[in-house]
Order: sequence, then C-alpha cells, then structure tokens
Amino acid sequence: MRHDIEFDAEGAALRGWFYEADGTSAPAPCVVMAHGWTSTRRMYLDRFAEVFAAAGLAVLVFDNRGWGDSGTAIGKPRYEIDPWEQIRDYQHAITYAQNRAEVDPDRIGVWGTSFSAAHAFVVAAIDRRVKAVSGQAPFISGRATYANLARVSNLVVGPDRFTADRRARALGEPAATVPVIGTDPGELVGLPTPDSFEWFTAARAELDPSWPNTVTLRSLDNFYGYEPARYLPDITPTPLLMIVGREDGLTGGNLAASAFQSAAEPKKLVFLPGGHFDAYSGGGFTVASQTSRDWFAEHLSIGRP
Repeated sequence: MRHDIEFDAEGAALRGWFYEADGTSAPAPCVVMAHGWTSTRRMYLDRFAEVFAAAGLAVLVFDNRGWGDSGTAIGKPRYEIDPWEQIRDYQHAITYAQNRAEVDPDRIGVWGTSFSAAHAFVVAAIDRRVKAVSGQAPFISGRATYANLARVSNLVVGPDRFTADRRARALGEPAATVPVIGTDPGELVGLPTPDSFEWFTAARAELDPSWPNTVTLRSLDNFYGYEPARYLPDITPTPLLMIVGREDGLTGGNLAASAFQSAAEPKKLVFLPGGHFDAYSGGGFTVASQTSRDWFAEHLSIGRP
C-alpha cells in the first residue's frame, strides 16, 4: 500500500511516497530513498520501492527539494542542487520515517543512486541511525567527474562564470540556468554524455513529462567541490553495499571500485554489465534491486521481534 506524504525540512516541504511493508502489521524496517542529480522519484524509483516493500520492508521515497513535487525554502530557487542540503534532507526523511507507527525506528536503511548514492554513503557515515546502506552507480568525486564531463563536451567552465553568477544573484538577479541534457556540442549542459541524453529523454516521455531539463549553474559549481568518497572509511560498522556499472562513463565505475577499497568491513561490491543507467531497467534492474533488497533484508532484520 502506497501513501502520498509530505514533511518539513527546515522550511522546505518535501513530498513523496510511503510504502507499507507487505506481510506484517508490526513496525517494520524502513528504507529511505531519493533520486540522483536532477531526477525525480517518478523516474523508476517506484519499481525499486515495490521490490523492497514486497520483501517486508517499509519504504520512504521523496523528491529532492526544488525537484518534482517538493518545494524549496523561502528565497531559494527551484532546480538547484546543493549536496549538503540534500544530505540533511535525507536526515529529515529518516526522522519522519522514525515517527511513523508502521516503522521500527531502530532499523533504518538508506538507498541512493548516482548523486544520491554519494549522499547515502555520507549519511551512513555521519548518522548512526542508519543500520545499512546501498548505493548504485555512485558519484564518487566532484573534481574527477567534472573533469570527465568537461572532456566529453569540450567545454570547460572556469571559475569566472561561476563568480559572475554569484555576484549577479547577490544583486537580486535570477539564478543562471543551463539545460541538463542537449545535443548541441557548442551548448553547455549539465550532463553531456550520449547515454544521459537517451535516458532522460526516455524517462521524461514515459514517466515524468513535467521534468524541466533545467538546472542552475551554481549546481555545477556545488558538485565540483563535493568529494563523498572521503566519507567511505567512516561508514563502518554500518554494512555497506556498492553496486557499480562496469562501463559507467558518467560517474566512473573505475573511480567507484577504487574508492570502495577505502571502506572497512562489513562491505560488499557488486558489478553490473553496462553503463551508468543500466540499473534502472532490464536485467540490470533485476540484479540491482534484488541485491539491495537482500542486503537490507539481511542487515535490517537483526533483532526482528
């Protein structure tokens, strides 16, 4: 059973879905989920949530602030991505889940994909309420990813453009924006890879026609300075699952596999064939969803009444 939900996150109204755990009337373990960079919960997250709920896990899925159905704080623009705001919003979502009667507050897991996989790892490292974490196709390094995307598009956005945007915003002008995807090699876009264009184009047409294909310029500046891999060693003793696409050319499967080595036990690394977006459908989805399901079922069921 799925319910529409809304909760406050320091002035931003975050909206999403709550799935009751199948097969139990007792308080159940709960997995907290959000999507990655510029994506909304309607872009395949219901499919993962349904797999988890069918296994006896409650699930809380929410849109990041300023995206999908979620609001923003007063004075903040929509379509802006600040990783540390999104990390805190995961923590607000955990608190909301803990206060629901259907949830066992001592058995909370976090799941993320791409940019939100990075957040899931950070939250697991800094918030001991998290008892298990799973991240697929994870964003690992802002600096490395930024350099990779700049090479793909042959457009290097230096600090001067970010500085000009900050100064203009301070004078009351609207936030500068860029498209998330596009086909013009001379146009700056947030995600210039061909598989990004294909995935978002299909996801918007099939799942969320309201997706805006717009992101603030400052969002690129924000992710450049985000280095979530530095938190991986601090996740222990929370069990860590990382699912990596072998040919992930967006966030870098090689970067993820290398960063995984810095984490301590208990941990597990699973490779999927294909690239960054192959975990959302077909055989990749089957493996990714069931692997995370089994991870949470194992590590959140300890002490089950």
